[in-house]
Amino acid sequence: MADVVEFELVSPQRLVKSQAVSMVVVPCSEGDIGVLPGHTPLIGTVRPGVVDIHDNGKVTESIFVSGGFVEVTPDRCTLLAEEATMVGDLKQDEAQARLEAAEKALEKASSDIEKANAEAEIKTAEAMLSAMGASVAAH
Repeated sequence: MADVVEFELVSPQRLVKSQAVSMVVVPCSEGDIGVLPGHTPLIGTVRPGVVDIHDNGKVTESIFVSGGFVEVTPDRCTLLAEEATMVGDLKQDEAQARLEAAEKALEKASSDIEKANAEAEIKTAEAMLSAMGASVAAH
């Protein structure tokens, strides 16, 4: 068994990351999963949060994803993200504005679909603020 897993992170705009890593931690809807070489195959839903890439026992990169899907095989982890941004590139004022816009959209929502979309956007903005270490007000 190899001591690395091939990790690919793809967004609609581009291939964000493609490299061999010792472990990757993905924020899934049922909780975070750590993918190591030889992992049991699975397909999961990704929630808004931070993907941590590990090499030599430490986190080498952290990437914020807004959601998507992950496929894991014993030698590969492929994450299809709705959007992906390096945590260091996130801007608190933009995330806060995104949260406020989503909250306003939720107040104005007249259909179940509009409400669901606004609630998803609120979760994404809150996760983005959390990734930067900013405090998020409870709703």
